[in-house]
Amino acid sequence: MKVIQYYSEEYLQQCRDLTPDQVVQFLDDFRCLHGKRPARSKLISMKVPEDLLSAFKAKAKMSNVPYQTQIKVLMRDWVLG
Repeated sequence: MKVIQYYSEEYLQQCRDLTPDQVVQFLDDFRCLHGKRPARSKLISMKVPEDLLSAFKAKAKMSNVPYQTQIKVLMRDWVLG
């Protein structure tokens, strides 16, 4: 059975209001997330409360997942909704 995706009128209106540059950016971002080419990585720096980072690292270690990999998984899941 094929899945049918429905869009709200609000979402469709947001899409209609996109500029051509925004459409190109969206398509490029989509390609990077789903494409077969690995996307280039960018080094970032961010401040995280020490207790939160320690707990996150411990939970990732219990799951045998590197904590930075888990951060990337969470970011990708959030972006893809």
